[in-house]
Amino acid sequence: MGEFDLDSPWRLNPQVALRPESFGALAYHFGTRRLSFLKSRALLAVVERLDAAPDASSACRAAGVSEEQLPSYRRALATLAGSEMIVPREVA
Repeated sequence: MGEFDLDSPWRLNPQVALRPESFGALAYHFGTRRLSFLKSRALLAVVERLDAAPDASSACRAAGVSEEQLPSYRRALATLAGSEMIVPREVA
């Protein structure tokens, strides 16, 4: 997979359920039966904001992610996209 595009719109896959936990969240994909861990509350906040934000970068900013933290969030979102926990969102 190439570099994750923060300037594109993304959303939580409709087949994924999130369960908030003290460390972040559990994400379960009902289609693939895969379980992923969101290892921070901040990452959970980003994922929860993806659908309403114009792009992933805006979702990160809305969740309080600093410019210095952005590379690590890009990697985390790339991992979630690679496991189909988040998917590209069509823009109408």
